[in-house]
Amino acid sequence: MIESRGDRFHVNGAGDCDMKISREQMAENRLRILDAASRLFREKGFEAVTVAEVMNAAGLTHGGFYGHFKSKDDLVAQALTHTLEASVDSGLDLGAYIDRYLSPRHRDNPGGGCLTAGLVAETRHQAPQIRAAMTQGCRAQIDRISRAFPGQTDEEKRRAAIGSWAAMVGAVILARAIEDPELSDEVLKQTRAWIDARTMQASE
Repeated sequence: MIESRGDRFHVNGAGDCDMKISREQMAENRLRILDAASRLFREKGFEAVTVAEVMNAAGLTHGGFYGHFKSKDDLVAQALTHTLEASVDSGLDLGAYIDRYLSPRHRDNPGGGCLTAGLVAETRHQAPQIRAAMTQGCRAQIDRISRAFPGQTDEEKRRAAIGSWAAMVGAVILARAIEDPELSDEVLKQTRAWIDARTMQASE
């Protein structure tokens, strides 16, 4: 027999049904918090975002935060890991990826853009667990780009990947900081041209 209890259901003789629903909801809520936190951190930076703001953006009450995370530092570290893992969880069309990355659309949408470009400069001031999450994310991204770059050896591919990735991240950081729209666009465009030249050399 099934009895309704508010917005949950209990099966007589099978009390663990409540637990299963609760665990599923907890997992869903945790993902909502991580997604909201990641977006807000990229938009505003770590220090400007409060736990209450994150929970509100996730559509949850502030009191539920500590059921998921030990502290704000724990939230930051897990949000970084969650987002960075998702960004390297698929194959890579290198040309299309660079085009999207070095585009005005990406520059103008920090909340939905690359977490590294949005937060790497702030990360050096954060707790070790946050720096560790960023480090692991950068390592995975470099490995992913290395596999897609042309080159005669793995060493050449990795060198090209690190140089290009650093140029791309730096270009977006600069383009967002520059007030002059023409110069901002030029930084993106010329960084793309520089990477193209390097890629052509590696292909020869």
